[in-house]
Amino acid sequence: MIYLQLLWSFFQIGLFSFGGGYASMRLIQNQVVTLHHWLDMTQFADIITISQMTPGPVAINSATFVGTHIAGFWGSIVATVGCVIPSCIIVIALAKIYTKYRQLDAMQAVLKGLRPAVVALIASAGLSILILSLWQGGAVSWSPASIDWICAALFAAALFILRKWKPNPIWVMVGCGILGACIFPFVG
Repeated sequence: MIYLQLLWSFFQIGLFSFGGGYASMRLIQNQVVTLHHWLDMTQFADIITISQMTPGPVAINSATFVGTHIAGFWGSIVATVGCVIPSCIIVIALAKIYTKYRQLDAMQAVLKGLRPAVVALIASAGLSILILSLWQGGAVSWSPASIDWICAALFAAALFILRKWKPNPIWVMVGCGILGACIFPFVG
């Protein structure tokens, strides 16, 4: 039964992950945290972090990690296949349609209309992870004592560096990871 749940959940994620990895994070969160309670928000944030650091798309990496966590090796295979199948079918169909009709105004209008929805999905997922990072437990309070100021400083520094100098994001992640390893053991 768990294999069918994994297959169906990640099939839905693969089917509706318009906009790529960042846009799919909210869908993944809904399936694995909210709907099935396979992970809590901290575990979800950890899996998204690991999925970002490993090669490959976020949704597929997340499917593999969640499948392994829930049902071992075969769970990872089932979840990953469930995530990939819709994309393969949709990409083949859309490639044929786009090649044939890409010059039509209606096609351009549909694509233009999808862009804001994709940005909203990305922003929603990013905001959820930001809240989890800055406020332990995810309960937002504007009391200065409730904010993790070290995480806030790392976030601000990483954002500033990424926007100002546009380095390879891997180096920013490595730098924040090293700083976290140096700082967090001493602050409890």
